Amino acid sequence: MDKIRLWTKKYKYGLALSGGGIKGLAHLGIIKALNEEGIYPEIITGVSAGAIAGVFIADGHSPDEIIKLFQNKKTFDFAKIHFQRLGFGNMEGMKHFIQENISAKNFEDLQTPLIVVATDLNNAKIKYFSEGNIAEAVIASASIPVIFRPTVINNIQYVDGGVLNNLAIEPLLKNCKKIIGVYVNPIGKQKKFTNLISIAERSFHMGVEPNLYDKKQMCDIFIEPHGLEKFSMRNVKKAKEIFNIGYREAKKTLEKL
Repeated sequence: MDKIRLWTKKYKYGLALSGGGIKGLAHLGIIKALNEEGIYPEIITGVSAGAIAGVFIADGHSPDEIIKLFQNKKTFDFAKIHFQRLGFGNMEGMKHFIQENISAKNFEDLQTPLIVVATDLNNAKIKYFSEGNIAEAVIASASIPVIFRPTVINNIQYVDGGVLNNLAIEPLLKNCKKIIGVYVNPIGKQKKFTNLISIAERSFHMGVEPNLYDKKQMCDIFIEPHGLEKFSMRNVKKAKEIFNIGYREAKKTLEKL
């Protein structure tokens, strides 16, 4: 495992947030429900969309504040699609969005410890970012291969963390009394595909599913919202609806505990 900068104390709650494209906005509704039950994660791991949600939470924003930032945006405000040699597009828009809306510039400045998961494409291994520039690490974690060009950090090319680990609970196992796992990447039926990008997206998300069962067994609380299957991973217009599904489903899960 890549060396991680870990804080010395033990944490009561650790929160692992999966990838899932725009469906990752469900993370915010889930965190709101957790907060209402008095559960405030003290350390967070985030993969792809989970890293995006996680960085705003770790910076001190409330779920309601964050969803308002996303509601008036369009897909192309975050990701530009234009055919390039290493991918269909880039995520410079999302990088600027993060930089403009969070106070911290480096991991060390965050209010809550955050570990961002990316895939080191050159060395075929997981990379856990926990220090240095935040925005670069988050974009690296969310750079879906082929769809977006790899993010280069210190001469290493990184792609989406979900390639190797879409629910990163491992860094939390020895440091948290309880682990909360949140998975927002359901694979439902899809009748047709309209373009190459939709095929690439579908193929990628099918590929990150197999390890879910084992991860679920390692969590003290596991939340997997139902109803997200109908959303494409780029449908920003449905931000509030996705948020509300996450909130409602988390409430149902927490009532059963």
